[in-house]
Amino acid sequence: MRGPHNIWRLIRTGATFERTGAMKIALEKLDVPPSIRIAARVLGWPFKWLGLKGDVTQPPVLRAITALGPAYIKFGQLMSTRPDVVGPEMALELRVLLDKLPAFPTELAKAEILQELGQTTDELFSEFSEPVAAASIAQVHYARLRETGQEVAVKVLRPDIERAFRKDVDAFYFAAQTIEFLSPASRRLRPTAVIEHFESIVKGELDLRMEAAAASEFEANTAKDEGFYVPKLLWSQSARSVMTLEWAEGIPLGDIEKLQASGRDLNELGTRIIHMFLRHALRDGFFHADMHQGNLKLAPNGDLIALDFGIMGRIDEYTRRVYAEILMGFIRKDYRRVAEVHFEAGYVPADQDVDAFAQALRSVGEPIFGHGASQVSMARLLTHLFEVTERFGMETRTELILLQRTMVVVEGVARTFNPDLNMWDAAKPEVEDYIKTHLGPRAMFQDLAKAAMVLSRFGPKLPEIIERVLTENANSPAAPQKSRLGRTVKLLSGAVVFTLIGFALAQLL
Repeated sequence: MRGPHNIWRLIRTGATFERTGAMKIALEKLDVPPSIRIAARVLGWPFKWLGLKGDVTQPPVLRAITALGPAYIKFGQLMSTRPDVVGPEMALELRVLLDKLPAFPTELAKAEILQELGQTTDELFSEFSEPVAAASIAQVHYARLRETGQEVAVKVLRPDIERAFRKDVDAFYFAAQTIEFLSPASRRLRPTAVIEHFESIVKGELDLRMEAAAASEFEANTAKDEGFYVPKLLWSQSARSVMTLEWAEGIPLGDIEKLQASGRDLNELGTRIIHMFLRHALRDGFFHADMHQGNLKLAPNGDLIALDFGIMGRIDEYTRRVYAEILMGFIRKDYRRVAEVHFEAGYVPADQDVDAFAQALRSVGEPIFGHGASQVSMARLLTHLFEVTERFGMETRTELILLQRTMVVVEGVARTFNPDLNMWDAAKPEVEDYIKTHLGPRAMFQDLAKAAMVLSRFGPKLPEIIERVLTENANSPAAPQKSRLGRTVKLLSGAVVFTLIGFALAQLL
């Protein structure tokens, strides 16, 4: 129900930030312009008494976010990976949101398992612990299978979590539609489409069968990736609100002290996180889209363990190539090529000037190169990037939201191990490897081979297609008949010859 009643929810959001003292801190940390900062405080203060009190033992921003509920917690999780944006102290405070939220009673989890799997926890497991981790959507219990003795992690959804998310998302829709109505200029950012995208992700997270399928696919894709591990799924102990994976022992990446004590090279670990994200995104087009510290562990053998597959991203082959070319253009400082790729992909309206856009991209990229991450204000950089997109009329690409968001998260996680890590230098090997494989002559011939395979599936239908074309042309005037027939014959013969040549060449390479 996306009606005006959502005004109350939005007012209460602002009032909660004001009441908890989080408003002033958040506006300062995000480097919001003074005019907006003053306006937010003036508008929020009269409603302060309507805000939620929250847990008074928590720091202000954490207190406000946890009081407001799961959708807001998701945003807080993102900010916890960006100490360069919100500062090291707040990032550390918000890290609680990753896997240390208040748990719900174990008895409720056991009741859910009985309802979903048809057996009690005593029948299924010889051991079943209290919650070992709790996040916004679900909590995890350690257990041991009674039949085999295998150690497993059992994930159980929070009670009534779907209704809680539905209320928040409903308010977000209302806010997005209000923004679009009051500010036509904001429509290029497609606020409503962004919320629709967010809603689709949340729906996937709230059905653990979908997460189970994602975990299974991701495990198969990454089975041969050295230094990376995905726990295997147990289908027979998984259902809509319960999912069981093999237990993966390791140090959570949020525990910096234990990681330092382990003696592992944390700089290498940060670089590896970036490499793995790019490899999965570019090579497979299927990547973990929630790679914060709460979903990553360091195994005793040094492997990077991935957990929680509720948010996964997909990008098609064409988008992967566009993304790789853009990254490589920035790495090589070839801003002209980066601009051209944006125009070719339709990311920038065709009536804009490519040289002016290249110049604007240079103003974004150059401040990053030659400087350590600690010397770059990510808040100001993101503000400038937003101004560039506004100037050139770029619309929000919902298909890239998860990719861009994950890159921000991954970079933030990597910088917790190496504050001076340069994203572009770290990305270069994986991007270069992808380009060599997918953007050269070999890739072109492989594309032709794929086209030939598609065309071959229509082989038995070609006579029927030609006969239908001839029949349609027989009922048309003579001149159009020759024109259509000629175009059809050229199309069919050209496609067959071209793709068959490509298929033959691909076999030889």
